[in-house]
Parts: sequence; structure tokens; C-alpha cells
Amino acid sequence: MGDLYVWLISFFFLVALLVIIVFQLMCLADLEFDYINPYDSSSRINKVILPEYIAEGVLCIFYLLTGHWCMSLLCVPYLHYNLRLYTRRQHLIDVTEIFNLLHWEKKQRLFKLFYLIFLLFLSIFWMILTALEDHDLE
Repeated sequence: MGDLYVWLISFFFLVALLVIIVFQLMCLADLEFDYINPYDSSSRINKVILPEYIAEGVLCIFYLLTGHWCMSLLCVPYLHYNLRLYTRRQHLIDVTEIFNLLHWEKKQRLFKLFYLIFLLFLSIFWMILTALEDHDLE
């Protein structure tokens, strides 16, 4: 039963990460269609960058501590990319360069979105499998 709670917690972490990424994509789309000015868009995105990085790090450590090595290894590339951006001080969006980098920023977040969807489907699969195994034991 404990593994089911682990998968449930990871499911909520992944959904939170998906919400953050979709929010960032919506801000970039609003900027692209001139619904919002560059300062507001970059400040909104920059407010959620660190919570995204922290949530991904906590999720990776959570998988590691609970003994789910495969899922932890699948989280490592995303975590490494975020850490590399953070250490190079490239994690925040610059207001003056946002229009020049708009295409790249959208592509980067779309890749993150698809990666997180993949992790979410794996998490749901393992949650269902764990629930079925617990049901068979009763």
C-alpha cells in the first residue's frame, strides 16, 4: 500500500509541474499575439521558474529515496538541464531579449511538456500496476 501512496504523490508533483509549464507556454503565447507586454510576460514566467526547478529536484530525490531507481534515472536529464541553466545564469528570461528568443523558449518548454507527459504516463502506469498487485494480495 505504501508504493501506491508514492505513485500518488509523484502523480501530483508531475501534475503541478505540468501546470507550471503550461502557464509558461500560455504567457509566451500571449506575448506572441500581443495580449501582454514583454515585461509582464517575463516577470510572470520568472516567478515560476525556481518553483519548477525545486519541484523537479524534490521529485527526483523522492524517487531516489523511495527506491524507484528507474523513474529517478528518467528524471535526471531534466534535472541536469535545469541545473545547467541555473548555474550558467540562463534560467531567467530577459525582458529585452524575449522577442528574439521567443521561438527557442517555446520550443524548450514544449520539449519539457512532452517529457513530463511521458513521465506522467509512466507514473500512472506504475500506480495502476501497484493498485492491481495490492488488490491481488487481498
